[in-house]
Formats: sequence, C-alpha cells, structure tokens
Amino acid sequence: MGAWNLDDLLAQVPKRNASDLLLTAGARPQLRINRQLVPIEGPKLTDRDTQEMAYSLLNEHQIERFEKHRSLDLSRPLGNIARFRVNLYYQRGSISLALRIIPYTIPGFAELGLPPVVRNFAMRPDGLVLITGPAGMGKSTTLASMIDYINHQKRLHVVTIEDPIEYVYQHENCLIDQREILQDASSFEEALRSVFRQSPDVIMVGEMRDLETIRLALNLAETGHLILATLHTRDTSNAVQRIVSVFPTGQQQQIYTQLSATLVGVIAQLLLVRRDGSRLVLACEVLNCNTAVRNLIREQRPQQIYSVLQTGKDDHMVTMNESLKVLCEQGAIAEDLAIEKSPRPKELVKMLRSAGGRSLL
Repeated sequence: MGAWNLDDLLAQVPKRNASDLLLTAGARPQLRINRQLVPIEGPKLTDRDTQEMAYSLLNEHQIERFEKHRSLDLSRPLGNIARFRVNLYYQRGSISLALRIIPYTIPGFAELGLPPVVRNFAMRPDGLVLITGPAGMGKSTTLASMIDYINHQKRLHVVTIEDPIEYVYQHENCLIDQREILQDASSFEEALRSVFRQSPDVIMVGEMRDLETIRLALNLAETGHLILATLHTRDTSNAVQRIVSVFPTGQQQQIYTQLSATLVGVIAQLLLVRRDGSRLVLACEVLNCNTAVRNLIREQRPQQIYSVLQTGKDDHMVTMNESLKVLCEQGAIAEDLAIEKSPRPKELVKMLRSAGGRSLL
C-alpha cells in the first residue's frame, strides 16, 4: 500500500472548504480552494499510488472502458458527507484523478446569488432554459437548484440525463428519475430519443454536446416539455449563435425559427474570488426572451440581442457587466478582476469610470 489513502484525501475536501482534489503522479495531492491549488503535506504520489486509487473506484466493466478509452467519468459517495464527480485520465503514461465535490444539500437560489427571475424560468410549463458559462462556473449547481425548486412547488415527472449523475434528488412533490450515460443509457442522444415514451414534464440535459442532442432538445421543448440544459458559451447572446452554428447551413433557418418559439431564457455565469479571498461569488447575465428577443432570433439577427439585453431591465434582464459593476460597488470583488473576466472589458471600464471607480485599467 502507498502512503496515501483515497478516503482520507476525500475527507480533506469538505473539511478545508475545497472544490476539487487533483491527484497526479510525481506531485503531492492538490486541493483547489477558491480557485487556487494548495498542496497537501506529505510525500509525492507515485504511479502506483494513483493507479491503486483509481482502480479502487472501478468495477470490471468500468476498468474495461477506462483502459479502452483512456479516460472515464463517474461519481462516488463519501459516506453521508458528499458525493464526488470523478474524472480518471492518463497523462504521460500514468493515471491522474480529478475529483469535484457535490454536496448532498442543494443550495437555494438566494444562497447561490441567483436573481428572482430564475424562479419564473423554473415555473414555465415548457420551453428551453440554458445555463451557460465556462467549465467550473456552477452551471450544474444552478440546474440542481432549479430542479429542487420545481420538486417543492409542482407535481411533475422530472427526468435528468447526466454524465455522470451529480446531485441526487429525493422524491418530494415530483417523481425524479436520473439516468446516467453508459450506466442507464448509451448516450445523450439515445436517452433523449427514448424519453418521449417516459411521460416526462421536465427534462434536464447535463450538457448539449452535439447536433443530434440539440435537435432533440429543441423538438422536446416544442412538444410541451420544459428543457433545462447547459452550454459552454461566455455570454447569453452567443448561446443562440452557438446552437445554430452546430447545424448545416441549409438547416439553420429552421433552427432560428425553433429557437424563437422555444427559448425561455439564458443565464450566463461566472464564479469569482471575493476581494478578501474568503469564498467565491456569482456574477450572472440574464436574458429573458421577450418579444423583441424572439423577433431578432426569428429574423436571424442574434448579434443585436445584446442591445435588447442592455435595455431590458423592466423584463428582469441584466448584462454581465452590470452584474460585475454591482459586485465592484459592493466591494465584493476587485475591479481589475472584474475587467479581466468581463466579456466586454472596454464597456465595463466606462461603466466603472462613470460610477466613480478607483483603480481602472
């Protein structure tokens, strides 16, 4: 046996308020705390250490898949403390592990810092709601919070399609079925094709990855289902272009038409380190699809959506720069960090100057 025990290392994550545990041969175990890597004191991991820890998580079928594809996603519980989303992968011929904590308790909208309009999105009977942002920005947690809210407010059948399952839901008012890719379904596409026959009201798609997944999600949103999904775009207006660009040119007009009819709203997220370094805070951009937005999508003018977003306060819209500006004014984040992370930094500089900002770039 090596010097390290995986359960002991996992226990360090909630104890030290970390988000991730990273294990790579040749380095000490690393915790990610408020975006920074912090090594755990002790010897460096060996190839044998990481291999033993990785294989301790796998059954025979998973070992076969891992050795074939050289990477694997799965989830693992740690007693009654938390679950972990795990990615195993090879690098330089040895195995590495990346483990992200998924608490059992699902935080509410206010705790996450989400605006009240998110409740309206969750209560819609049908349509498409997108949560966007770079990796590690809390998209899965926002989805979980929305499903938990639905679970306590309505009596519906919710089906989640995930790779892997992250948050685990209890059946409260809703019946919630959770399908894990490769364990319960062969692919997102297959799971979405079969979900028609499962009498769902709400469908959560862990990630809209490819053309067929997106096409099926749009079709489901058109046929009376509420679809909650994630997408990797930096801001809300680019989400429309990202979806349309996946399709061949000859199909894009139809996709614009479908999106104009089905898109309910888009939330773009950034998690930023507080000025005092104590925790992460959420900045978010919210696009609420009103008549003006729907018209722009239908007329294939998504590049003009941002101008509607800027003037959409009465419809509960907010730009990322407005959210960042508020956090700066509250003293929650540093101005230079806000400018660095802004999708439109020049605009943010002008906004901060007009508000009497201090150390602007």
